[in-house]
Amino acid sequence: MIHGFLRVAAATPECIVGDCEKNTAAILSLITEASQKDVSLVVFPELCITGYTCADLFAQEVLGREAISSVNFIAERTKNLPIASIVGLPFAFGNARYNCAAVISGGKVHGIVPKTHIPNYGEFYELRHFTAAPEEIATPGTCEKHLTHARENYIPAGVFGPEPVLFGTKILFSDEITTAVSFAVEICEDLWVPSPPSCEHVREGALIIANLSASNTVIGKDDYRRNLVVSQSGRCVSAYIYANAGSGESTTDLVFAGHNIIAENGTILSESETFTTGLTCTDIDTLRLLAERRRLNTFGTSANYLKVFIPLIKETTKKPLLRKIDPHPFVPESPASLSKRCEEVLSIQAEGLAKRLVHTGCKTALIGLSGGLDSTLALLVTMRAFDKLTLPRKGIIAITMPGFGTTAHTRSNALKLAQIAGTSTEEISIKKSVIQHFKDIGHTGEVFDVTYENAQARERTQILMDKANMYGGLVIGTGDLSELALGWATYNGDHMSMYAVNASVPKTLVKHLVKYESEKTKQFSSVLKAILETPVSPELLPPENGQISQKTEHIIGPYELHDFFLYHCVRWGESPAKILFLAEEAFLTKKNDEQDGEKALYTRSEILQWLKVFFRRFFSQQFKRSCLPDGPKVGSVSLSPRGDWRMPSDASATLWLKELDSLE
Repeated sequence: MIHGFLRVAAATPECIVGDCEKNTAAILSLITEASQKDVSLVVFPELCITGYTCADLFAQEVLGREAISSVNFIAERTKNLPIASIVGLPFAFGNARYNCAAVISGGKVHGIVPKTHIPNYGEFYELRHFTAAPEEIATPGTCEKHLTHARENYIPAGVFGPEPVLFGTKILFSDEITTAVSFAVEICEDLWVPSPPSCEHVREGALIIANLSASNTVIGKDDYRRNLVVSQSGRCVSAYIYANAGSGESTTDLVFAGHNIIAENGTILSESETFTTGLTCTDIDTLRLLAERRRLNTFGTSANYLKVFIPLIKETTKKPLLRKIDPHPFVPESPASLSKRCEEVLSIQAEGLAKRLVHTGCKTALIGLSGGLDSTLALLVTMRAFDKLTLPRKGIIAITMPGFGTTAHTRSNALKLAQIAGTSTEEISIKKSVIQHFKDIGHTGEVFDVTYENAQARERTQILMDKANMYGGLVIGTGDLSELALGWATYNGDHMSMYAVNASVPKTLVKHLVKYESEKTKQFSSVLKAILETPVSPELLPPENGQISQKTEHIIGPYELHDFFLYHCVRWGESPAKILFLAEEAFLTKKNDEQDGEKALYTRSEILQWLKVFFRRFFSQQFKRSCLPDGPKVGSVSLSPRGDWRMPSDASATLWLKELDSLE
């Protein structure tokens, strides 16, 4: 297992109803294939040893006896394979027959888990054949090796091997070394009820839920099944492996399509096509699940389950993950989802600003409009807020403040945008005032140092603040989340405003928001397209041949990398080594994008170089984030000191940088 990724699979074998020998052979074939693919845990369908559709044949003693033999045969044949397998079988225990799952690993059957909820409606009549799992009280924290529980919790020695085997639903199967990596089992209908057993399983520590299912296919059921799996994995902050019965089950009245789904915390990682058999494999991020559970102090834990320890985690060489690592985690991949995301974000931003305008009684808003992406987005949001409040757009005052680095291109775009938007405009050159300021502080004005740059940014902010006082309005902040993460803002300059509408919008999403508005409102298309094509720059250094000379991404690195680093660092608390590993997975293969064409490759050394820049700046620039102006949270990552991110301004980055140095 590398960086917490555990490879799992849902398996649908070819089935022959009532033929345990043929079914067992098909199961063994898939277990072997899964092991060859480095799978640590494979889940099979409900009653797969016999077939789910045996009906009254379940009452035949010979079928039940052969099912037990088949499970023991699977255990024996897989004892040298480094994999845990879960298969379904009918099992008579005491006075009742149960629909069960057998957990097999290392040549042993470690537990038999009966189905809790037995359906008896519509096409299902399982109560004719099976009894619901018995009520049970488990003694906390005891391993299978210490038989201190009531005898009824165990199947006697000799049934499934030479040792007693745990029987019941309150069993947690944990890795022998990393006990936090654990799973529990529920069966088919257990998921479809108001309170699934998995809700209790995860409170007891189950990180993965295995569901052995035989869910027939009817119109619309695939979507409903998918929604159940996704929502349960999200509610339980878990991985959910759903293995469904398929080809070979009796079609007397029903058809089974082998619809397998593996989800993690509300997201589908892998899903089979319907009417197929075989393996559906993916990699579960166990460290991410644990980090999210530890972040949610409402999750809670207890220790009331019987615990069985089996090897789950195995050493493996680095191989490509089976799951896709999104290189742009803030930007949805599908056009429909992206449009929905853009509308939602813009609505949140506009609603936040509208409330602030109402609260303050202000009917004027001031924006330093540069002709760049961030100030353009701020203007578009402000227009939405004014329209929502039915305030005239003339109350939006777009102020252009050309300085030493302003190009004719960006200045022209800013003025065109304001004109089309119908806002008020003012132009105030900062050159004379900054030159005077240089004289006052003893700066030559010929050294292009940080003072040269920051003096311009602070002069612009002073103009905006003073103009806001004159008009009784609000200064609208333009800086975005990515700039805040890197500290790419002048302290008490563009760092400051009266309401920061872009404060939790990452740079990789900003351009899509502007493009969305461009496509939605056609009169903006031409000027917004020109703005989108302009390199990101603060324009604080003199132009070269009339062109922008200061390109931000040449200085601090590509924003798509920094946004990737930010997401994985802040949202999931992942280590530098893991972030590097994920970035390699995401960026070292060429990506084709319908909108932007082929993406350039980043080498490992380039990723590592910019990752070091990210951590150095992220730690050193916290002081700017500790005194941020108000602004609306729009997504899962925010750096507001009043909300998601509280960090000492003088914290050391030594540990993080030391880990990165060790990776060179």
